[in-house]
Order: sequence, then C-alpha cells, then structure tokens
Amino acid sequence: MKNLIKLGFAALLSMSTMTTKAQDTNTGKDNSLLWEVSGNGLTKPSYITGTFHILCSKDFEIKHKVLKALEKSDNFVMEINYTDPAEMMSLQKMFQTDKKISDQLSPEEAKELNTILANYGTDLKSVDSSSPQSLYALLSTKAIPCPKTEIKLYEMELLQKAIKDKKSIKGLEKVDDQMKAITKAYDLKSTIAQLKMDKEYEILFRQMIEAFKNENAQSLYTLFKDERFMNAQQEKAMLTDRNQNWVKVMPEMMKKEGSFFAVGGSHLMGKNGIIPLLQAKGYTVKPVSSL
Repeated sequence: MKNLIKLGFAALLSMSTMTTKAQDTNTGKDNSLLWEVSGNGLTKPSYITGTFHILCSKDFEIKHKVLKALEKSDNFVMEINYTDPAEMMSLQKMFQTDKKISDQLSPEEAKELNTILANYGTDLKSVDSSSPQSLYALLSTKAIPCPKTEIKLYEMELLQKAIKDKKSIKGLEKVDDQMKAITKAYDLKSTIAQLKMDKEYEILFRQMIEAFKNENAQSLYTLFKDERFMNAQQEKAMLTDRNQNWVKVMPEMMKKEGSFFAVGGSHLMGKNGIIPLLQAKGYTVKPVSSL
C-alpha cells in the first residue's frame, strides 16, 4: 500500500495546480469527464475518462457510466502501466537523487527552505537526499484535506477492476518520460517557489475537487494552467508535449480493439487537449452522459 500511495503522489504531480480565478465555463452538454471515440475506421468505440488522481474517501466516486465503459473495453490504458515491474523500479528512482538539495542552494536559500519545510512537518536535513519531485509531492500531500488513511487512488481503483476483469493493461508513456516532463517544468527553485504557497494549495484543492465532481473538464484545464502556477514553458512540458505524444500512440491502441483511457482531467481540454487533437485526426469524440 505504501508504494501505491507514493505512486499516487507521483501521478498527482501532473494535476496539483489550482486557482480561484477559474470559473465554471463549461455548463452545457459537454459537461462530462467521459468521452466516446468512434469513426475514422474504428471497428468499435473506445473511451477516455478524465481522472483526479488522489481523493479523500468522502469525495471519492467512480460513476456507473465510467465502470460500464471500462467493462465494454478490451484494454485499460493509464498514463503509465503500473503493472510493469520495470516501471515500478523507475518510479522509485523518481524520488532519489545523486545531488543533495543543500548543495544546490546558497546558505541563505537553504535556511529559507528549512523554514518553509517546517510548515510541512519536516526539515532540510530529512529531505536533503530527495529529488525536487519529492519536495513537490510534499506540497500535494499537504493539500489533500484528509488523513492518509482516508485516501483513495482513482486510477488504482480502476486498475484493480481492470485486472479482475482480465483486461489488457497498457501505458501511454514511460515513467522516464513523465520524469523528464516534470523535471523540465519544475526545477528545484520553481518547486521551492510553489512550496511557499502551501496555504493557497490547501484551500484551492477543494475547488479542484468540486470541478471534478461536477465533471467540468474545461474548469480542470483552466485551473491547471493558471499563470500563477504554470508559465508557458511549464504548460508545454506538462500538457502540450505529453498530449501530442499520447495522441500519436492512441490510434494503434484503438484500431482493432476498444480501449479505455484514464488520464488526468486537465489533459482533455484546451487547444492541445486530447479531445480536440483526436478530433483533428478525424475521430468523432463526444461526451457521454450515461451508458
């Protein structure tokens, strides 16, 4: 279970930025986090669902239509295939580093970081051998408004059902690919800057949860890319480049069998979101209200 929690925190790195400025801009028929993909030569439909990687038990729900879509599909495709032992080994390395954090900071910066970390119940000495990604995971962990014992991992719940139903499990990218994207987007200095906003994250996390519970994919995307938390370079690394890479491999996964794709909800919308990118390739992608 410890590894699964760590896995979930790693996944949350790609969906943990939030803001109060985003409004509920998608209130029509497209208000859905489950989408059907058909046409363009497909023999059977595939499905895409937007997820929220980590939720408290009180907020956790997998809607009936999502479970039905998974049942109808042959393959279960996550961002990363966590059933692959090689990927799990790579995941462990994500939290390790050969260069101490303190060696990358001036004495003044190290002292400031130590003060910041006190708000997270730790200190620089305890995390000095960790990677910047581990520091970012601290932020995500603290933002979750419930004890670890009440945490539910959305993709892990879907994965367990997919395994039980003997689905083929696949991944859209490798851990190393995700690691490169996160490293490109958030170096040590920018991670420390994010850690300074811990109280904002705690408050705004709840708004992100509400957007997810309301199936507002547009708000999830807008929340994610707010300029206070993500600049253009970071958006390119975390969203645009990854979405474009995923859409290159998705057609082959849908060609002969129905696939069920589970990805962070912020990846669906926007000019370079998965949905418009697939539509540009000639697929019919429409929201699903019920199954």
